[in-house]
Parts: sequence; C-alpha cells; structure tokens
Amino acid sequence: MRVLAFDAATELVSAALIQDGGVLERADPATGAGPRGSGERLLDLIQALLAEAGIGLAALDGIAAGIGPGAFTGVRITVAAAQGLAFGAGLPVVPVSTLEALAMRRVSETVDRVFACLDARMQEVYWGTFAFDALEYLRPIQPGVVAAAPRIVLPEARRHHAVGRGLQAYPALLDLPQLESAPEDRLALPRAREIAVLGARRFASGRGIDPEDLVPQYLRDDVARTELERGVK
Repeated sequence: MRVLAFDAATELVSAALIQDGGVLERADPATGAGPRGSGERLLDLIQALLAEAGIGLAALDGIAAGIGPGAFTGVRITVAAAQGLAFGAGLPVVPVSTLEALAMRRVSETVDRVFACLDARMQEVYWGTFAFDALEYLRPIQPGVVAAAPRIVLPEARRHHAVGRGLQAYPALLDLPQLESAPEDRLALPRAREIAVLGARRFASGRGIDPEDLVPQYLRDDVARTELERGVK
C-alpha cells in the first residue's frame, strides 16, 4: 500500500509516504513562520518526497490528511491540498486529527493511555485522550475539545502519558494527578509520519472517503481571534 500523508496545522509542516512497508518523511520546522507560506512549503515537501520515492500521485492508494485542530489557515491549507491532489488523481482520502497524530507518538502496549494537547492560544488548549488498541493502534476516549487549561478534567482517573506543545505553553497542566510526561514530549508537534501510519490502517479497513467529504476539525468557532491568525487574510 502506498499512502501519502501531510499536515500544515502547526509550525511543523511535514509530509510522509508509506511505501513497501517503509516510511519516508520530509519536514520543514520553520518555527515562527506562521501560516503565511505554508501552502508553498507543503507542496514543495510533497513534490520532493514523491521525487525521492520515484513515483507520481497516480501510483498512490490514497491520501491521509491532517484535519486539525491547529492554526486555522494551516488546517484549511492541508484540507484544500488533500482535496485538490485527490480530485486530480482520482484518489480516496482519510482524515486524521493532529491530536491522534500526537498520541501515536507515545501510545503502545506499555503506554496504554495518552493525553495529547496543543496550544490553542487565548489561555486555551486543544486536547484529547486516547487508549492503545492492537488493531487500530489507538482508540479515542475523549477525541478532541478546546478548553481553558485550568479547567481540564480528564474522563478517566488512571495515569496518562502527556504529549504535545500545549504542555510547554501551560506547564501547570502537569499538576493534574493523572498526568506524567518526559521533557522532550512537551515540545512535540504532530508529524506526517504518524498520520501516514494511521491513514494506511484506515485505508486497509475500507474507510477511505471521497475528497469532497473531507472536512477540517477546528474545535473552536472563533478561530479568527487566535494570535497566530491575526492579520492573516
């Protein structure tokens, strides 16, 4: 199975390709660049990745797209790029949330519960909780909400491994008794590698959809007020 995956919802714009059981990935960690230019950066990464693999879009089985949450413009760019490429090549798509991608970085048989979070600005975080699943890789417990960091209440009392840059923005989250985390996990951002792995599993189980049915997951209605989006048309 060949699956192309990509995401531009955060500062880390990345693309990945599953081919013959291996994963190729390219990333552009242009921290601070904001959403301006994300579309060009993303398309450049995709073109370079396909050239490295020596294939074109027609050779793919599908496209896995990061659908957010994250920066409004970055999420919109990712979804639009997935739709445009998939329509042009006649490919199905699958959605993967950025929180799922974060959780995939840590979930395993020995790390059964993961708390994933991203900075949503305005003293809020996007967060979700996920469990290990032997068939699906992970199973959502609380798939995704936006909330003020001090008001978060986890749906389960058991221990969770916490991952995501929301922990760096709001370190008081680690005062929650259910959470534990490693320092490097507090800097983590969603990557296309995990989106590709989840996407391939979903394609294999027949969950590809038409590109027109791919929708972003913003979580917040008032996306225009985020600091990252101010001044962006």
